[in-house]
Amino acid sequence: MTGVPASAAGGSGAKPVRGGKLGTAAVNQASLWNIANILTMVRLLLVPGFVLLLFHNGGYDPAWRSFAWAAFAIAMITDLFDGHLARTYNLVTDFGKIADPIADKAIMGAALVSLSVLGDLPWWITGVIIARELGITLMRFWVIRHAVIPASRGGKLKTLAQGTAVGMYVLALTGPLATLRFWMMMVAVVLTVVTGLDYVRQAVVLRRKGLAAERAAAVERAAEATEALRAAAGTTAGGAVEGTVGAGSTAGAVAGATDVRGGVTDVRGGVTDVRGGVTDVRGTAEARDAAEAER
Repeated sequence: MTGVPASAAGGSGAKPVRGGKLGTAAVNQASLWNIANILTMVRLLLVPGFVLLLFHNGGYDPAWRSFAWAAFAIAMITDLFDGHLARTYNLVTDFGKIADPIADKAIMGAALVSLSVLGDLPWWITGVIIARELGITLMRFWVIRHAVIPASRGGKLKTLAQGTAVGMYVLALTGPLATLRFWMMMVAVVLTVVTGLDYVRQAVVLRRKGLAAERAAAVERAAEATEALRAAAGTTAGGAVEGTVGAGSTAGAVAGATDVRGGVTDVRGGVTDVRGGVTDVRGTAEARDAAEAER
């Protein structure tokens, strides 16, 4: 019960990456029927088997309790192996995401409740451990939109202590070993409470950071939208100014053309006047020559 699913999101089947490392080609391509999921399903099937073995013959038969201990030990070991295989070979599926934490909590919860029913374990210990596990699960859902609470070393140590203590309670121990299992269970309870409080602290911090990041992103988006509106308004105003300048330039061009045409007309008039003057001079010269001839 590390709190980290051994198997995660699904796909269509991929071979393990050579060398036992994750490869980008294998991401989201794991088949549902992979070894990690099979181990998870085995652990789920071991839960009712464990309970039947523990309660067989009244629940106090040392032989049957040894068989129950073996089922419990196999379930706890498969939890370690399926997680390792899923992380190493990227054997991730949606089924494993859901089934792995359920299997973890089911085998531990079944063992705690069964031992309390038999009178071997105080109910307050069962209540503390189960309440912590359910609370942390709900806490993960509370912050999952902002971040994922990572599994800590304290959480892994807590899982080891719980598994060892519960396993010792499943066995019919007497004498010093019975005393040792009590203190081992106390260690497990302390680790359960301490790591639970640490998870709560992490959840609160991650949620605050997530909300702050969302607010900062919202402010940035608002600033970008305002800047875009200002740019659009500036472009519109610039277009209007250019239109006004263009109209003035057109009017000036028309006026200039009119002036040029007037000048050409004036020049043409002057040329006509000159031609008229030349004609008058020629007429006067001819009249003078005619008068001299008559004389």
